[in-house]
Amino acid sequence: MKLETIAWPSSYGDEAKPRVGFFTDTSVCIGCKACEVACKEWNQIPMSIKGFTGNSLDNTVALGANTWRHVAFVEQRVAADAREGDSLVEVAARNGAIDAGVQTYQEGDGIRWLMASDVCKHCTDAACLDVCPTGALFRTEFGTVVVQEDICNGCGYCVSACPFGVLDQRKDDGRVWKCTLCYDRLKGDEEPACAQACPTNSIQFGELSELRERAEHRLAQLQEAGQEKAQLYLADEDDGVSGGGAFFLLLDDPEVYGLPPDPIDTREDLASIWAAAGAAALALGFGIAAAVLGGRR
Repeated sequence: MKLETIAWPSSYGDEAKPRVGFFTDTSVCIGCKACEVACKEWNQIPMSIKGFTGNSLDNTVALGANTWRHVAFVEQRVAADAREGDSLVEVAARNGAIDAGVQTYQEGDGIRWLMASDVCKHCTDAACLDVCPTGALFRTEFGTVVVQEDICNGCGYCVSACPFGVLDQRKDDGRVWKCTLCYDRLKGDEEPACAQACPTNSIQFGELSELRERAEHRLAQLQEAGQEKAQLYLADEDDGVSGGGAFFLLLDDPEVYGLPPDPIDTREDLASIWAAAGAAALALGFGIAAAVLGGRR
């Protein structure tokens, strides 16, 4: 995994700390939402309950300015005889899951629960940093990405630049808010509140180089146990953001969890965008010139 970023560790010199982040092992997430609660309590984030969607037990729906941790609930029908239009209850009843109970907290007869605690990815190549005109977003000495709310002017450029839809503006003041990886706790040599509160160690905090080794070992264990679709997400420097400071072990494809399958640093499209804009402007100029000259004849 690529560790060095544009501003870390070079801009900090001797003050640079080892780059830290999160490894989230979704295979042991029980959906308890302790991470959501701990995050809100420590960072004094306003309440953001959106209500149940009717599609799952998720009541926070997505990351946002007032939801820095979001536990996704994905219910899948996995029975061999599942039919189009069947509800989860119908599949479970036909396979005896309701009477017999589920085999584990994640997998039972006919139903599979996929749960994952999502968070800002603290990307290695973070487009939000470069598009910010005020310097409100900065790379810390720990290699994480933080918003300084007292400098944010609410322009929203970073919101559209983020390939994960993480950054969001609060409606009452327009400023952008997101996970800081508990920057204040890091400076006090404490782990982030969410990781400390996680009862199953699904959210693991530490130096990224060590977390990557741990994740590779865990992935091999799951694949040997028959989890063929198990995969690491944002743990490869060849992905579109050169790896994340928060990466995940998933049991299915990223889009199943609501994550983009091929995220890309939006700055990479700038050259083609400007080239297309230039070509369009040139064509428009020729068109106007032709119209003017044609009208004089």
